[in-house]
Amino acid sequence: MSTEFDVVVIGAGPGGYVAAIRASQLGLNTAIIERENLGGICLNWGCIPTKALLKSGEVYEQLSHLGGYGLSVEKASFDFGKIIERSRGVAKNMSGGIAFLMKKHKIEVIEGEAKLEKGAPAPKVVVALKAGGSRTVQAKNVILASGARAREIPAIGAVSDGDKIWTYRDALAPKSMPKSLVVIGSGAIGIEFASFYRALGAEVTVVEAIDRIMPVEDEEVSKAAQKAFEKRGIKFRVGAKVSKIEKTKDGVAVTVEAGGKIEQLTAEKCIVAVGIAPNNDGLEALGVSLDRGHVVTDKHCRTNVPGLYAIGDIAGAPWLAHKASHEGIHAAEAIAGYKTPNVLSPIPGCTYANPQVASVGYTEAGAKAAGIEVKAGRFPFRVNGKAVASGETEGFVKTVFDAKTGALIGAHMIGHEVTEMIQGFVTAITLEATEEDLHGVVYAHPTMSEAMHEAALDAYGRVLHI
Repeated sequence: MSTEFDVVVIGAGPGGYVAAIRASQLGLNTAIIERENLGGICLNWGCIPTKALLKSGEVYEQLSHLGGYGLSVEKASFDFGKIIERSRGVAKNMSGGIAFLMKKHKIEVIEGEAKLEKGAPAPKVVVALKAGGSRTVQAKNVILASGARAREIPAIGAVSDGDKIWTYRDALAPKSMPKSLVVIGSGAIGIEFASFYRALGAEVTVVEAIDRIMPVEDEEVSKAAQKAFEKRGIKFRVGAKVSKIEKTKDGVAVTVEAGGKIEQLTAEKCIVAVGIAPNNDGLEALGVSLDRGHVVTDKHCRTNVPGLYAIGDIAGAPWLAHKASHEGIHAAEAIAGYKTPNVLSPIPGCTYANPQVASVGYTEAGAKAAGIEVKAGRFPFRVNGKAVASGETEGFVKTVFDAKTGALIGAHMIGHEVTEMIQGFVTAITLEATEEDLHGVVYAHPTMSEAMHEAALDAYGRVLHI
């Protein structure tokens, strides 16, 4: 059991464990510290188990539309306990896979909670071991991948009690299926849970403080998403501020203020999905520079403290697993002495509701606000052959180009499985593709991705099928 390492990674989420693997691949003696489960929030209480739930909801919802395919089913039903059990099983399986990867790459796993203390050439790491006692390890470099937790707002009662008021963690494994829900926040987390529980029949109301849902998305996508979700029975209160959440005998009462009027929403449960709070305990005492709670880093993930790097949620937005993994690889390579390019690559955002939403780069409004003259193109799935054949005609693809250079600077989609399609545009932006490049790409037919080609053509008045 070594006490000295080239690299110690704190946190085994998608940023931390990937950073550890890459460091080991580069010949660095590596250890990783995790206080709970390998895979972090993403694999255990976030990305993966939510997708398992959403798939169950999607399949169940499809059963009510089988007539359109010439099919029928009688007495469709679901076992909520088995849906939750399947989701937890998927998470457990994936976490076990990370344990295998740590062993394969000869990375020492230390189970416990880490605390940083001043040291050289990097901060000293003191671990309160899960099995009892403590252990001090020293490394030449420390990668902080401690992540974040659900943000709560005690002043208005937005604090989880595990019973009537939930965060994402409570919503992933409840004891029973709620008949009604109020979801506070229309970001990806809030919308995904709203979509899942509505698919199983719950009455769902989503409250959003901004004047439109999914405010980080392109405005056209945001409007289309609200219309699609309302068609499925989800109710919305936008431009609405929650002033109080109270537990009642039968559930919760949520007081909402909008347009000068006060309204009280009642439901069995309330999901608080209002963002995250970084796990930054003890960092100020160490002298780490923070900005609104997040660690300040340079373009190679280095903090102001020698030997200390920070990646993922602790290092700021966007709070996405793939962003954390990307930074983890970059930090490991920087430590190994690689002359890696700037870590700032285009990062896609995905919401796995029904319909799905995916985007990368500038929105049209964001580009114009930045002083960029734009050309925007759109193409609806309702005239895409594969979409029509599949009965998945909802939504569209939108492209945003720099009018002066022809560079693709943004792409936005809403529709069936668009989270699988967005990567094409992510690659294009990363490789600095122009409209000429995209116009010359051959897309297989019939595929829904042909809508991507048509949207690029439409921006320059060359669309073929509308």
